[in-house]
Amino acid sequence: MKLDVQTLDGKKGGSVDLDETIFGIKEVRKDILHRMVKYQLAKRRAGTHKTQSRGEVSVTHSKVYKQKGTGQARHGAKNAPIFRGGGHAHNRLPRDYSHDLTKKFRALALRHALSARANAGDIIVIDALTVKDGKTAALQKSLTNMKLEKVLFIAGEKVDVGVARAARNLPHVDILPNAGLNVYDVLRAGKVVLTQDAVNAIHERFKGTAAPKAKKTKEGAAA
Repeated sequence: MKLDVQTLDGKKGGSVDLDETIFGIKEVRKDILHRMVKYQLAKRRAGTHKTQSRGEVSVTHSKVYKQKGTGQARHGAKNAPIFRGGGHAHNRLPRDYSHDLTKKFRALALRHALSARANAGDIIVIDALTVKDGKTAALQKSLTNMKLEKVLFIAGEKVDVGVARAARNLPHVDILPNAGLNVYDVLRAGKVVLTQDAVNAIHERFKGTAAPKAKKTKEGAAA
């Protein structure tokens, strides 16, 4: 797959060949993307929620009033869940929401995410990502020239300090290094902009690994 390379001024700066096994998958598996997004969102959950049980609330555990003769329902301790200030019957406890996905599956999901964006024409390749004097106005001008609003930049091995400073006041503009490339951010961005260094890093990352084929069920549908 051949794609034109642009400059931040919106001009043509050559062309680049994208690996078909990474950017050219035609039958994108939505179930794979769904599982990967759930994996990422579950992993970022803090899981620090906590409510108090009957034994943890700070109230008296003595009997509220005598058993008979009051004309009211029979009650024991004040920490019962039906009382205001009582403990929770099934209190929430801290937990870890993360779950495992194999390394091969995560790599496959990234292939499908990049292919989905490439098939939709939402991947742009630029020669380099630099901003003069680290000014927000300069970066905003470049985004206007390229007609970009909600965008994810994959900047290369490291994000330039001036570029990061220029982008931090712009809404819906995310800039990540090569190591930060992930399925969730790729899918949620309006456009994905890769530098040539980022493209080379992606090709190197998947070098020598063939894209696994989807298994077929007895009915002939993809499993």
